Amino acid sequence: MSIEKVAQLAGVSKATVSRVLNAHPGVKPDTREKVLSAIAACDYQPNLLARQLRTAQSHMLLVLISDITNPFCSRVVQGIEAEAELHGYHILLCHSASQLQREAAYLTLLTGKVVDGVITMDAASGLQDLQNIIAGAPWVQCSEFDPAIPASSVTIDHLAAARDTVHYLAGKGRKRIGLVNGDMRYLYSHHREQGYRQAISALGLEWSGVAYASDISTEAGSQALQQLLALPQPPDAVFAVSDVLAVGVIHAALEAGLRVPEDLAVVGFDGIPFTRSLNPPLTTIEQPMYQLGARSVQLLLQKIRQPHAPVIREVLPWRRVERASS
Repeated sequence: MSIEKVAQLAGVSKATVSRVLNAHPGVKPDTREKVLSAIAACDYQPNLLARQLRTAQSHMLLVLISDITNPFCSRVVQGIEAEAELHGYHILLCHSASQLQREAAYLTLLTGKVVDGVITMDAASGLQDLQNIIAGAPWVQCSEFDPAIPASSVTIDHLAAARDTVHYLAGKGRKRIGLVNGDMRYLYSHHREQGYRQAISALGLEWSGVAYASDISTEAGSQALQQLLALPQPPDAVFAVSDVLAVGVIHAALEAGLRVPEDLAVVGFDGIPFTRSLNPPLTTIEQPMYQLGARSVQLLLQKIRQPHAPVIREVLPWRRVERASS
């Protein structure tokens, strides 16, 4: 689509469209809104953004973060920011909530050579649409990734970590191992559930149960455990796909009069530092959160400096940290 089409649809001049795209302050809010709506309707912004991102020399990196309240995301961002500063870059952090409309709005407004490249931590389910907006601009997928997208990624082996967790709990004598999962828009949710089911099958366990949390919060974790406890045969162990959810699981277990780990073993995921101070301290799968962020910056800067560099799929190591909750 052309800028003429955008101007026609918005009922303004081409010059007004240009001023909006370049974040010119002399545009009335209602006019700006009409132009942005027309841009979205015409799908004009992808090529424009890609062209400007490719030619930018701002030493600024855009980071699209899915959940700014999640301690996992916060720690990854610390790694991104520290590594960026080492190379003379700064970051522009945008809380997208993995909503394409919000992401498109952020990217549409980031014109005028504002950023040199993008790091995404958004749900894998929306990355194909996001690719249409970012197009050929320098881009790295952090944690969440789509293997069909020709953009480098850095993550961990979620399948292997989930399988290991189930085998670990079974080795402790647990027979009814439940899973508290999260939003299935995310690749990690699919992979951790897939690994869980693979291990249940490989071990020949006759019981399995999955509860889906409404969000990543302690309240949602508590509600998910209540669903599992309502089953005819409640679990004797729970693997939660997030430490935050695992905290909620422990709270709900204690409120139900269960002892942790005697009656219910609990394992979380991520390795959030505060889980060491819980009562009981939480067993968890520790992700290299800071390193995920730092490595994302390194891969992105390589792409910025060498636009034709090959795509890199990097998988960082994880480790199980055993504590009293299991």
